[in-house]
Amino acid sequence: MRRYTEILAVLALSAGMALHAQTNEMVIQTRKLGAEIQPTMYGLFFEDINYAADGGLYAELVKNRSFEFPQHLMGWKTYGKVTLQDDGPFERNLHYVRLSDPGHGHKHTGLDNEGFFGVGVKEGEEYRFSVWARLPQGGTKATLRIELVDTKSMGEHQAFATQSLAIDSKEWKKYQIILKPGATNPKAVLRIFLTSKGTVDLEHISLFPVDTWKGHENGLRKDLAQALADIHPGVFRFPGGCIVEGTDLATRYDWKKSVGPVENRPLNENRWQYTFTHRFFPDYYQSYGLGFYEYFLLSEEMGAAPLPILNCGLSCQYQNSDPKAHVAVCDLDSYIQDALDLIEFANGDINTTWGKVRADMGHPAPFNLEFIGIGNEQWGEEYPERLEPFIKAIRKVHPEIKIVGSSGPNSEGKDFDYLWPEMKRLKADLVDEHFYRPESWFLAQGARYDNYDRKGPKVFAGEYACHSVNRENSFLTALCEAAFMTGFERNADVVCLCTYAPLFAHVDAWQWRPDLIWFDNLSLVKTPNYYVQQLYGHNAGTNVVPLTMQGEPVTGQLDLYATAAVDKHSDELIIKVANTGIRNKRIKLNLNGLSAGKHKGTLTLLHSSDLEAKNTLCNPSTVVPLVSDIEVEAPQGEVNLRPLSFSVYRIKL
Repeated sequence: MRRYTEILAVLALSAGMALHAQTNEMVIQTRKLGAEIQPTMYGLFFEDINYAADGGLYAELVKNRSFEFPQHLMGWKTYGKVTLQDDGPFERNLHYVRLSDPGHGHKHTGLDNEGFFGVGVKEGEEYRFSVWARLPQGGTKATLRIELVDTKSMGEHQAFATQSLAIDSKEWKKYQIILKPGATNPKAVLRIFLTSKGTVDLEHISLFPVDTWKGHENGLRKDLAQALADIHPGVFRFPGGCIVEGTDLATRYDWKKSVGPVENRPLNENRWQYTFTHRFFPDYYQSYGLGFYEYFLLSEEMGAAPLPILNCGLSCQYQNSDPKAHVAVCDLDSYIQDALDLIEFANGDINTTWGKVRADMGHPAPFNLEFIGIGNEQWGEEYPERLEPFIKAIRKVHPEIKIVGSSGPNSEGKDFDYLWPEMKRLKADLVDEHFYRPESWFLAQGARYDNYDRKGPKVFAGEYACHSVNRENSFLTALCEAAFMTGFERNADVVCLCTYAPLFAHVDAWQWRPDLIWFDNLSLVKTPNYYVQQLYGHNAGTNVVPLTMQGEPVTGQLDLYATAAVDKHSDELIIKVANTGIRNKRIKLNLNGLSAGKHKGTLTLLHSSDLEAKNTLCNPSTVVPLVSDIEVEAPQGEVNLRPLSFSVYRIKL
């Protein structure tokens, strides 16, 4: 109860702004169309943190499938006669294993893969096992037995899916079979037995569900990708924040290594392996299986504008104070060329060098890239002096591309105040702002963008999340975010894009919280914060219309935060109101411009009387939106705003 009281005290900060008016009336000018709300306004940001890619969205179930981890057999157990070789068929992934006759009829050669905190499979579903293999000593055939195994089973047999695979070529060749488990198991083991005499070489051992998002073979986990699409995102930022920089330049994300045949994409070290030693996961690497082609494809299939972020020649400044850790300005040519080549990869004709790479991967049509970000959370003079040559080069060749710069890692302060004028000087199209702040900050920032320069660069709120003391995804944090986001929409002439961060977290292995979606090997849970994002994504509207109370925007008065928009496509008025107070509010609505009479509509309500309420894998529906039909009287109506609630009204014009 004490914790609950403390949270309410935080909310009371906004109450100090309350207006003691005789009449609580919101006036909405329904026919006075204001700024256009960009289709990109509400979107998603993906970073490979918390096992979001390998072990998460990327549907591969085998860890270290190409034996390229620094400890080459990490994730594997071997038995019998297994040796590691380093002259494999793929130039970027040279290691493979050789399985040989163990020398006794009752001995066995093979290997187990532990997967990502187990191999998660469902009964009756199909899983595609594939491997590159050869017979190095020749011969006509060798056989393997491929199994899914429950190592903790107390039954007579541990295997619950078994198939035989024949290897029949002296040359490297790709083989595949389908496994269909007879049981559901979130933490199975993939087992491979050599069941014949002779020797077999194995490389790039892979296991994917057949039923991936949109059926792609090198695909995405269907439920996780669908959860993203269900937000109706307008923009998709990738491949990260901090992984773009890397702990050092050697570990930065290199997009060119993430495209082309998946078996020849090299391993990259993931900086989130060791950034937080209190959440340390030494087996956290990036396979690049989820690469830029897959990011672009996902963007297209979700209907979101892709927004790739590229390294600007700076490694993470938090971890590198030595100027020699960064690329000198005079040596940036290859980095700048990477940016130009990326635009060609996304948009270029199939006869161009990188357009052909895209086409060869299965997408001859362009991806219609409109935005590109250069740098992430950089600061100081080092950043604009490196950003400037990027901007000049991109403007010269691709003036149609909108360039996103950064305001640094903080939402205010010395670095923020220095970088914004620099972004204006360099004529960046958008400036990326980040907010990881407590409840009180979010509630105090309802009017943040009301006085921003209307002629300068636009704002991209590229990373934000309300951080409570316990850093959990509570209803309180979701409500604070909903309140804050009313300021995004009301200022749609300034704010053009916004994305919550981080996106995903595996319940067995996370480095950072809060996170929008939590998951284990077989299921997921959508947080209250997810539903706030979804409500904004589904109810963006096309144009802002004025909404005031006592002649002022509603930015915390009476603990209320509100914005209104018109959707010209559906001919509806959309009103979003967060009531962060503990009392019910009856608010008169003056709907100027609406014809007299009753207007039908819907109310979508996100509410909880428990500010610390959370959705979990066991109880995923503790806080979910509820939809009801309503009628609103016009031009003078009334609504009842429940305490501790976020309400979205859609009213027919």
